[in-house]
Amino acid sequence: MPRALPSRRLPRHHLVLHRQPRRSDRAQAVRTSDLVLALLGVVLLGGFALLAAYALTAGRLAL
Repeated sequence: MPRALPSRRLPRHHLVLHRQPRRSDRAQAVRTSDLVLALLGVVLLGGFALLAAYALTAGRLAL
């Protein structure tokens, strides 16, 4: 009966990552997680802008 695994390891040369080449003719699909992160960033920046505007106007009204 043959062995399931070879008795010695075979050397592997030139290990490379197997990535598919990028193609410029086809648009990449946008992932949902990227859209959620972009929306979260816009909301946070808007909140900081509103907070800064409120702080500036409250500071001017107090003087």
